[in-house]
Amino acid sequence: MQIKQTLPQLSNPHMKHLRLTYAFLAIMLISACSGSTTESEETEPAATDPDPSTPTVTQPEFDPFAFASSALTETVVTTSCTLSDGSASTCYEITIAGTPATHEIGAFCPRDIYASADEVGIWFDGNGEVYDVDGEFIQNLAVIYNDSNWQLFDPVTGIVNITDSQIKCEGAARPDVSEELQNHCVECSIDYYNGGVTATYIIPVQPQLASSPSNLGRNDVGVSLSGVAIAPPAPVDAILGAYTIAAFDDCAGHVNPVAGYHYHGSAGCSEIVSENDGHGARMGFALDGFGIYAMLDSQGAESADLDTCRGHSDEVRGYHYHAASVAENMFIGCFSGLTVMLFD
Repeated sequence: MQIKQTLPQLSNPHMKHLRLTYAFLAIMLISACSGSTTESEETEPAATDPDPSTPTVTQPEFDPFAFASSALTETVVTTSCTLSDGSASTCYEITIAGTPATHEIGAFCPRDIYASADEVGIWFDGNGEVYDVDGEFIQNLAVIYNDSNWQLFDPVTGIVNITDSQIKCEGAARPDVSEELQNHCVECSIDYYNGGVTATYIIPVQPQLASSPSNLGRNDVGVSLSGVAIAPPAPVDAILGAYTIAAFDDCAGHVNPVAGYHYHGSAGCSEIVSENDGHGARMGFALDGFGIYAMLDSQGAESADLDTCRGHSDEVRGYHYHAASVAENMFIGCFSGLTVMLFD
């Protein structure tokens, strides 16, 4: 029902007086409201104003432009994804070249027991020590590992046993190494695998901390800015159990038949994005999207407040990780953030 209201008929003088009265009241009302608003803005701060003494830390998004030139083989694109907590999100597809854009690959194994440190790569003993894989190291393996079965060289000629073919490389990279390939320094050429194994990773655009950390598993930990996979810890026990040394180059990387060239440690070759405040340089991203930075800052100091996953927060970088030393056979301890849920 619509109600129609009828005003009483007024003479023209009365109508003119009424209109002037309404106009005056309207002006007073507008002035009052305007004055009230101005007074409120001047005397009462907004309820949502941040406390200037406690600055807000904004978590930076994943930076697809941080990679070295030629580190990626495809243009970075976004895609829908499901994170490990079941939530829908937006992710980047990152396809790495699988060969380092910032340094050469190698050297790895010595050719004989007279090789010097500048001719070879490195290895660790699984107990926190890193060695140059030089002739002296090869001769001392039985002492280092307290096992007389170590004999990687010919005692007459001094020539070191090396997996110098693709067949030998792949035979020594198996979990059940045949007896004829034991006591070898394992070396695989990137040329066996088309100059590099490309790989595509799905990484959240906006990293998010999980309610609790998650284990790394056996898959890659992340991607380096040089276009090389950041691998999980090397299976040292299995390698040493076959009396083999899977030598790294000086960048803590080596080649295997599945992953191609990949890193097992942060040795300074991929730390290519320096920070203006003396913070350690960025070397890559974990699969949860958080940055991985060098272990030490520009003064040679390690952060004292790292969590179990080797991460912490600051006002510039938000939450991020710091890589462990090469001797620790790891980059980070776990994932603090949500990774992409993988489906078979």
